[in-house]
Amino acid sequence: MIRCRMTKTEIIDAAFKVWGRNFYRKTSLSQLACELKVSKPALYRHFESKQALTKAMTERFLDDFSSSIRADFKKAQTQDADEGISTIISSISLFFARDVYAMIFSLINIYDRNLDSREVVQMLKAKDADMSVLQQIIEKKYTGDASITRLMFATLIFFMSHYHKKYKTIENPFSEEQIKNITSIINKTINCGLGFTAQEAAIDFENLEKMVEDTDFEKDVEPFFKAVAEAVAEAGPWDVSMEMVAKKLGLSKSSLYGHFKNKKDMLRRLFMTEFKNIMDYAKLGISKSNVTAAQLYLGIFSIAVYLRSRPEIIIAMDWIRTRRLYLGKPDKHFEIFRLFEDVNIEQLLGADEEEKQRTSHWILFQLINILTNPQGEAEIVQNNSTRLLYKFITMGLGGFIK
Repeated sequence: MIRCRMTKTEIIDAAFKVWGRNFYRKTSLSQLACELKVSKPALYRHFESKQALTKAMTERFLDDFSSSIRADFKKAQTQDADEGISTIISSISLFFARDVYAMIFSLINIYDRNLDSREVVQMLKAKDADMSVLQQIIEKKYTGDASITRLMFATLIFFMSHYHKKYKTIENPFSEEQIKNITSIINKTINCGLGFTAQEAAIDFENLEKMVEDTDFEKDVEPFFKAVAEAVAEAGPWDVSMEMVAKKLGLSKSSLYGHFKNKKDMLRRLFMTEFKNIMDYAKLGISKSNVTAAQLYLGIFSIAVYLRSRPEIIIAMDWIRTRRLYLGKPDKHFEIFRLFEDVNIEQLLGADEEEKQRTSHWILFQLINILTNPQGEAEIVQNNSTRLLYKFITMGLGGFIK
């Protein structure tokens, strides 16, 4: 049955849900019209293009987000640093916990840099939700490096995304008790990281970095996987094609089928191979010390060295960092996120397998985040970013007290 009338509000509501269910893999107006049971021309009476609709969705998101956090941001300015930070983080967490579609929209369109973050900040400021307030509060007690704020937001986004996925909240919204528990985990992680003391976390960065940089990892890059990674980096995993990869290799598409069964097999083997490489690099770095803190940094820095040598892999990994990409179950006994299983982290000794994997996943998520963030090309700048990450992972904000 075709509907005769609908409002702009109904269209925007449906767009968040329809496109959000597919993580914005498909964002056609035809798909939206089908959901609304209207003709495609009927949508054009309200929005002249998909871009116009996306702009309206951005405005809606920012209106809802700013109205949700505005009062807490003002409250935070009257509190001490730690209370103020907790108030803001809890407020943002609450908004994203209660609205999974807003979470997905933010993840894909803002956090994944489809929208200019600086422009978004200015738009929020115009709506009386000044995000710079958080930075000002942080600087009351902690060092003012902007990277710390990015690490905090990345942590919030990671854990919120993790639990939305775990509990399948598109079908089963969080309970208030679940929201309370998740917000507590996010705040605790931001404040304390893995809970290391300053003494436990103290390491000689330069010496450990030299140990990794002087190592010959001897990883030959398979031409087929390099071509696949380059194609994914250019087009993304959904739009990449066998034809694109064949062209990069100078082969016919039929020849490529001699190596890969289909596109899904091609992507699966690429990512499984790269995760295996990352695990191997991490373990090789970890093996260079028997001190827990040093092992943790050696693992992180080894992965960073590998990924910096493969920029196309960083970009390919960045796609699956924020998007749902299912390539089938991994091979038996192959656990993608058990990167630091050989590190004897005391704070995780009593943790279950899920928490250990979540911790490794969080570390890798953060590492890819800092490697894909524009920060200059100088090696000293790059190394500083991994040092900042290590401090945040081990001690959270506690690692940056003035």
